[in-house]
Amino acid sequence: MAGSRAHSPYHRCPDRAGSLSRGSARWHPTAARRQPRPPARTPADHDPRDLMVLSRTLFDTPDEDEILRLAMDHIAAAGPYRAEAGYLKMDDDLVPSPKNGQTHALALGRRVRELAGQDGPVTVPGRPWGRALGLRGPEGPHGYLVVTSCSRPSEAELFRLATIVRHTAAALSVAFAHRHQREDALELYRLRDERTALQRQLISVVAELGYQRAVHALMADVAASSGGEEAVTRALHRLTGLPALVEDRFGRLRSWSGPSRPDPYPEPDPVRQDEMLHAVAREVGPVRIKDRLITLVRPHGEILGVLALVDARDEADEHTVLALEHAAASLAPELAHLRNLAEVELRLHRELVDDLLAGTDEASAYARSEAVGHDLHRSHYIVVVQWPNRTADDSFAQTVGRAASAVGMRSLLTRRSDHVVLVADDRPHPRALYEALARETGTRSGTIGVSAPCDSLDEIPHHYEEAQRALEVRRHSRERYGTTFFDELGLYRILGPGNDYRELETFVHEWLGQLIDYDSRHHAAMVETLSRYFDCGGNYDETAESLAIHRSTLRYRLQRIRDISGSDLANVEDRLNLQVATRVWKIVLGGPG
Repeated sequence: MAGSRAHSPYHRCPDRAGSLSRGSARWHPTAARRQPRPPARTPADHDPRDLMVLSRTLFDTPDEDEILRLAMDHIAAAGPYRAEAGYLKMDDDLVPSPKNGQTHALALGRRVRELAGQDGPVTVPGRPWGRALGLRGPEGPHGYLVVTSCSRPSEAELFRLATIVRHTAAALSVAFAHRHQREDALELYRLRDERTALQRQLISVVAELGYQRAVHALMADVAASSGGEEAVTRALHRLTGLPALVEDRFGRLRSWSGPSRPDPYPEPDPVRQDEMLHAVAREVGPVRIKDRLITLVRPHGEILGVLALVDARDEADEHTVLALEHAAASLAPELAHLRNLAEVELRLHRELVDDLLAGTDEASAYARSEAVGHDLHRSHYIVVVQWPNRTADDSFAQTVGRAASAVGMRSLLTRRSDHVVLVADDRPHPRALYEALARETGTRSGTIGVSAPCDSLDEIPHHYEEAQRALEVRRHSRERYGTTFFDELGLYRILGPGNDYRELETFVHEWLGQLIDYDSRHHAAMVETLSRYFDCGGNYDETAESLAIHRSTLRYRLQRIRDISGSDLANVEDRLNLQVATRVWKIVLGGPG
């Protein structure tokens, strides 16, 4: 067969040193004379069936590299040949076969590229004859076979070599054609899959656009209907099938549409509400928190409210998110309008209350109060609210206004540098406003002062002072936080703004002057100790605990107070005057300093 003929001794050439290429026997002239010369091989020695078998094998092989390898392995079947190298054309470049030897690889590769698709001679040391034969098909060159011989081939051998080259080129043409067909088929399948995907995407886009148009149309109808928050939550519930709700920024329910509304609605926790708002504000788009899908309504960065869907089963999809976002966009102008109205109303209230507190014309005040929907003809109470941990800004004023409305107070409102003032048309409940504000602010460290009833507008400035006095008395008492009414102050009603400070100072100096001087010289707290002693009703244990000192230390201080002031704490008159003096010193004159 062709494989065995490739190693025939008749086709072997001596190397440069005169050795045979087969075995380790050394050639020399005497050995040549001793061995009989083999008979010359004729064309008949090359069985045509070998070429037929090779041709069939080449055409049955689908891989181009394998075709080239087979051709190189069977070149010797055509004559005294050796396949030095093979090349396949891939993407306008000649790629060498893995069977290529490394000895002459660079030189052969360079020579083959120089031929540019044409046949041509090549030079290989030790091989007198060499050719680079193009493997050309109908569509162009497929590669090269580089063949050498130890002698010049005969015509018959050249014919057989050309036959192998033609069959190899034809087999490569078929293999390349099959590969192109496979590639075309794969590309066709890819294009079909891509077309199917695009069609599906187009259908999805059309459906999405249809849903968006439906959402836009519904929200436009809501805006045109001026239905407010109720209309928005109803539309959102209809679009999504989920319960929809609106809360103010403090977590109080404003509107609910759909089933499963909590009754009563849970009271918000101010700290958790702020944490939730900050968490949602940091994200883009709606945020899931527990069983709710939440988005903020903030048209110009300021949070006006919260729009949410109750999605306990986690059923929300992109359509749900789209509807929620559009609903929030529709709700934003409504809340902004309500906010503007509230700000205008608040400004009108403030201007009216500011004038009332300063003293104003009654006819103008009555007309302006009617314009804002408030009746000033009734008896009123002046209420002063102060929360040490809250600045008396617009936000806190709105908080006080909401709390007052929540407990049923009808009032006008303004603010000062450190407190908020309400003009209420009825006597406030002793605890309701304070408890409502404690819930709103999240802390109970607040104080409220309430004036006596005011029956005429020109008395409002005086009753404002009464409310301030009640607040100050509360702040300097043992229980500093809560609500105090001026008409319940008793003796403290005469101690405050509006009295003769010079007389009060003289009275305080008469009874406490020596103790005040002693405290100033020795950085002591004798007056404060005496004040706490009276506040605690003369109870030693409570007084010592409030001053954070030992009972024996308190006894020592009280004895020093007796010695320094010359007053007897057991004497009823001395005791009364000292107690009044400490209250004036603390509440009216401001305590130490």
